[in-house]
Amino acid sequence: MRTTIELSDRHRGILHALSSERGLRGYSRIIEEAIDFYIKEKALKDNTVQELLQLKGSWSTEEGERIKAKLKEVREDWRI
Repeated sequence: MRTTIELSDRHRGILHALSSERGLRGYSRIIEEAIDFYIKEKALKDNTVQELLQLKGSWSTEEGERIKAKLKEVREDWRI
Protein backbone atom coordinates (compact mmCIF):
# COMPACT_ATOMS: atom_id res chain seq x y z
CA MET A 1 0.00 0.00 0.00
CA ARG A 2 1.31 3.42 -0.85
CA THR A 3 1.13 6.30 1.57
CA THR A 4 2.83 9.62 2.17
CA ILE A 5 4.93 10.38 5.22
CA GLU A 6 6.92 13.45 6.18
CA LEU A 7 10.65 12.90 6.68
CA SER A 8 13.35 15.32 7.69
CA ASP A 9 16.16 15.82 5.17
CA ARG A 10 18.50 14.10 7.62
CA HIS A 11 16.31 10.99 7.90
CA ARG A 12 15.78 10.88 4.16
CA GLY A 13 19.53 11.06 3.58
CA ILE A 14 20.21 8.28 6.05
CA LEU A 15 17.52 6.10 4.49
CA HIS A 16 18.98 6.65 1.02
CA ALA A 17 22.44 5.72 2.27
CA LEU A 18 21.15 2.57 3.98
CA SER A 19 19.18 1.48 0.94
CA SER A 20 22.18 2.12 -1.27
CA GLU A 21 24.38 -0.05 0.96
CA ARG A 22 21.86 -2.88 0.61
CA GLY A 23 21.52 -2.46 -3.12
CA LEU A 24 17.87 -1.40 -2.86
CA ARG A 25 16.25 1.11 -5.20
CA GLY A 26 14.15 2.71 -2.49
CA TYR A 27 13.84 2.67 1.27
CA SER A 28 10.36 1.17 1.69
CA ARG A 29 11.80 -2.12 2.96
CA ILE A 30 13.88 -0.28 5.57
CA ILE A 31 10.83 1.70 6.72
CA GLU A 32 8.86 -1.55 6.97
CA GLU A 33 11.61 -3.16 9.08
CA ALA A 34 11.75 -0.11 11.34
CA ILE A 35 7.99 -0.17 11.89
CA ASP A 36 8.04 -3.93 12.62
CA PHE A 37 10.87 -3.41 15.12
CA TYR A 38 9.06 -0.53 16.82
CA ILE A 39 5.82 -2.48 17.13
CA LYS A 40 7.59 -5.56 18.56
CA GLU A 41 9.60 -3.48 21.06
CA LYS A 42 6.51 -1.51 22.10
CA ALA A 43 4.52 -4.70 22.64
CA LEU A 44 7.41 -6.26 24.58
CA LYS A 45 7.69 -3.18 26.79
CA ASP A 46 3.93 -3.07 27.37
CA ASN A 47 3.89 -6.77 28.29
CA THR A 48 6.83 -6.31 30.67
CA VAL A 49 5.12 -3.39 32.38
CA GLN A 50 1.92 -5.40 32.76
CA GLU A 51 3.82 -8.37 34.19
CA LEU A 52 5.58 -6.13 36.69
CA LEU A 53 2.33 -4.44 37.70
CA GLN A 54 0.81 -7.86 38.39
CA LEU A 55 3.62 -8.50 40.87
CA LYS A 56 2.82 -5.34 42.82
CA GLY A 57 2.16 -6.24 46.44
CA SER A 58 3.52 -9.77 46.17
CA TRP A 59 6.30 -9.00 48.70
CA SER A 60 5.56 -8.16 52.29
CA THR A 61 6.78 -4.80 53.56
CA GLU A 62 9.59 -6.54 55.43
CA GLU A 63 10.71 -8.45 52.34
CA GLY A 64 10.64 -5.27 50.30
CA GLU A 65 12.75 -3.40 52.85
CA ARG A 66 15.22 -6.29 53.05
CA ILE A 67 15.59 -6.41 49.25
CA LYS A 68 15.93 -2.62 49.03
CA ALA A 69 18.72 -2.68 51.67
CA LYS A 70 20.52 -5.51 49.85
CA LEU A 71 20.33 -3.66 46.52
CA LYS A 72 21.72 -0.52 48.15
CA GLU A 73 24.58 -2.57 49.61
CA VAL A 74 25.39 -4.18 46.24
CA ARG A 75 25.29 -0.83 44.43
CA GLU A 76 27.76 0.68 46.89
CA ASP A 77 30.27 -2.03 45.95
CA TRP A 78 29.94 -1.50 42.18
CA ARG A 79 32.99 -0.23 40.39
CA ILE A 80 32.65 2.02 37.40
